[in-house]
Amino acid sequence: MQTTKGADMRYVLFGDSGLRVSELALGTMTFGDDWGWGADAAESRKQLEVFAEAGGNLIDTANKYTNGSAERIVGGLIAADRDRWVVSTKYTLSMGPDPNASGNSRKNLVRSLEASLRRLDTDYVDILWVHAWDFLTSPSEVMRALDDQVSAGKVLYLGVSDAPAWQIARMQTMAELRGWNPLAGLQVEHSLVQRDVERELLPMADALGLGVTAWAPLGGGVLTGKYRSLEGERRYAEQPEWKLRVGDAVVEVANELGFTPAQVALAWLRQHTEQPIIPLIGARTAAQLEQSLAVTGIALPQEHLDRLSAVSAPTLGFPHDFLAQPDIRQVVLGDQADLIVPPRRPR
Repeated sequence: MQTTKGADMRYVLFGDSGLRVSELALGTMTFGDDWGWGADAAESRKQLEVFAEAGGNLIDTANKYTNGSAERIVGGLIAADRDRWVVSTKYTLSMGPDPNASGNSRKNLVRSLEASLRRLDTDYVDILWVHAWDFLTSPSEVMRALDDQVSAGKVLYLGVSDAPAWQIARMQTMAELRGWNPLAGLQVEHSLVQRDVERELLPMADALGLGVTAWAPLGGGVLTGKYRSLEGERRYAEQPEWKLRVGDAVVEVANELGFTPAQVALAWLRQHTEQPIIPLIGARTAAQLEQSLAVTGIALPQEHLDRLSAVSAPTLGFPHDFLAQPDIRQVVLGDQADLIVPPRRPR
């Protein structure tokens, strides 16, 4: 097995903003052992040191992670060099029985952000994400409340996670028309076993200038190959057969190329589209993290990239499949359809 250390970390612009973020992000849902399976403070420190040594600067956390311990650990670790880091956190998920301690409302945003700033021991966060859409709060309230926090200097950039594409497009248009700070990022689940986002969310992000970060890039472990070794156990039995087949294909490619299955899955995520995708790399140990970070030095040959894309190909559905038919495309664009150069970004 190859032990590629990885190339130098590169930096990409966060959507249409001028913020430079590392091409890989450190996910911290594993920081803290409150939930019984995470890394303690010492192991979390090792992970951050490994990430820093690799050149990473984007840290992803949330107020909910390990009941607030993740933010406290991150805050303590970055305190000596706060400005070197791009710190992102989230609000929305319920933090208690109070009905106003959850959701997208202005009240929950303000109280959640203030609590996050205390736990992180910082005056500002670089990116604040709406963690999930609650289908209760109006988008105008959300966008104006977010804009107020930017104006107050407590947040520098804005993002949204786990929300319908039509709602995000509505929010972005509203911000543009009303002169509010726009969204700069989109966070979604994306991997070889979760490609539904390719229907609407990724094209929307590309068209609206949103940087994309991907959570669960290893499909909850399915793409590491470990579930085949757990055959007969409960977690194996819970996996759909099609997911296991995709995982098998990843293992086959990994064996052929001499990489780990995790490295292959991450490499596919970074290569399968021209649109930059920033994987959120989460780990329980520094050794696991170091192995994943080596993906910066890996490029899958086209034949292997195509094989993985084919075995995991999603059905885009209507209207995408309908409009992609050659005869329909010719009806829409005429006889010159194949001679028209499309724009870089979808319209």
